[in-house]
Amino acid sequence: MELPLNNPVWHALVSGNKNLAYGNEKVKYFDSKVSPFVGLEENSADNFKILANTLTTNKPVGFISDIELDTPKGWKLIRYVKCLQMVYNAEKRFDLGNNQLQPLADVHIPQMLELTKLTKPGPFDERTIDFGNYFGVFEAGQLVAMGGQRLHPKPYQEISAICTHPDYLGKGYASQILKFNINRILNEEGIPFLHVRHDNHRAIQVYERLGFVTRTYLHFYFIQKEEMV
Repeated sequence: MELPLNNPVWHALVSGNKNLAYGNEKVKYFDSKVSPFVGLEENSADNFKILANTLTTNKPVGFISDIELDTPKGWKLIRYVKCLQMVYNAEKRFDLGNNQLQPLADVHIPQMLELTKLTKPGPFDERTIDFGNYFGVFEAGQLVAMGGQRLHPKPYQEISAICTHPDYLGKGYASQILKFNINRILNEEGIPFLHVRHDNHRAIQVYERLGFVTRTYLHFYFIQKEEMV
C-alpha cells in the first residue's frame, strides 16, 4: 500500500481532512478559501483533465508529487517549489515551561492574515483556520507569532504556518509553537510531519535539532488552467 506521505494531499482529503473535501473518486480539493491544494488519486493526464472539468474556480491550485513532472496539458505553471518532507522521529515530549500560546479563533483571522502576508510561511487564506489547532502569541494585543495544522493524512499530522513577526524574532516563539504541536500530536497518537523549502537551511537545522528527519524530497507545483489565464 502506498505510504500516505507519498501523496499527502489525497490521503488527507480521504481521511483526516475528509470533512473539508470536495470532488469525486479521482480528484479532491479544498475550498479555495481554506487551501489551494488539490489531491489526485494518481497524478495522471486523465485525472488532470477531470480536475479541470471539476473545479469551479479559476484560481491557481497546488499539487504535490514525489517525482518531478512536466506541466499537465491544458495547464500553465505559475510556481514550483522543491521541499523536504520531514517526519518527527522521536517519542520525546517537551517541557513548555511558561506556555504563552493562546487558541486562535475567527475573531483573530484579520491578524492571522496580516501576519502571514508579512512573513509568507506558505498558502494561507481567510478560512485556513478551518484546519484547526491554530495557536498564537500576543504582545500588547498584537498577534506576533502563530502556527497550526494543515494536512492530516492519518496517522500523520502536518505542522504548518509557523511564523513570527520580524520585530519579535529571537524570543523563541517559533520553537515554542513547534514543541507545543509536537506534544499535541503525540498525545493524539499521531505522527508529526512538516514541509520546508529545500534551501531554507536555518529552518531545517532547527527542525533537525527538535527530532525531525528528512524522509524525502517533494515537488510542489502551482498551476492554472490555460484557458482561464
